[in-house]
Amino acid sequence: MQAELIVDARNAVGESPVWVSEENALYWVDIPAGGLQRWSADTGQVDAWKTPQMLACIARHRDGGWVAGMESGFFRLHPRHDGSLDSEPLAQIEHVRTDMRLNDGRCDRQGRFWAGSMVLNMGANAAEGALYRYSAGQPGPLDARLSGFIVPNGLGFSPDGRTLYLSDSHPQVQQIWAFDYDIDTGTPSNRRVFVDMNQYEGRPDGAAVDADGCYWICANDAGLIHRFTPDGRLDRSLAVPVKKPTMCAFGGPRLDTLFVTSIRPGDDHDRQSLAGGVFALAPGVKGLPEPLFND
Repeated sequence: MQAELIVDARNAVGESPVWVSEENALYWVDIPAGGLQRWSADTGQVDAWKTPQMLACIARHRDGGWVAGMESGFFRLHPRHDGSLDSEPLAQIEHVRTDMRLNDGRCDRQGRFWAGSMVLNMGANAAEGALYRYSAGQPGPLDARLSGFIVPNGLGFSPDGRTLYLSDSHPQVQQIWAFDYDIDTGTPSNRRVFVDMNQYEGRPDGAAVDADGCYWICANDAGLIHRFTPDGRLDRSLAVPVKKPTMCAFGGPRLDTLFVTSIRPGDDHDRQSLAGGVFALAPGVKGLPEPLFND
């Protein structure tokens, strides 16, 4: 299960990997660079597009292109073959502070797009983050569905869509919660602690759920990806050759490859030559196709 470097991307904050099976390609973002990137498994070629704001998370749109969470809200993106990118605002968010952006996000199993917000400076320890849900036709400003987070992260849904997972990555929190999720209304309820990450190595970052219903979470600062069973038991931990993995996603022709993005910290990247890269692992299990945004 040794991790293989597939792209020496040197991303400042690589995030939100999404596998596109019909292209045999992986897409992901570099948040502060405002960059959408694509790696072709057939050719090894990497393409990149620049967005007008910091780009935090992406989900494929059913009708083509992408739905994205950026600084001021949700956008529709259309990357072009000539390297240009069309950007259309979909819904605005009225952050409680000006120094905020969206962070981790993805679609639920029904195709609604969820994303959390955070204050840019994690050191401010500001619990001003919230979780938002976007469905087609909502012009915004959108109302927060859940609030009181410092760095909301680790968003995921069980295979049947009836459990929502969410974490807070901040060193003062380091919790992963599970919620009952009403698939008809898109409403989370019955919040409870799923995993207390203070008991394990690393801070909880981005996540993925496999076909067995197990929850994979990147353990930032520890260079690990943990797999937890649906009852919250640690099943296994896989290592990557960097300290700060950020998010994982299943892909490959059989959805049995785990792709992992990472951070290239400005202070010690000389000691981590591969930091900011994108890695691939063979986890021994299969994932699920990532839902399309469905309007």
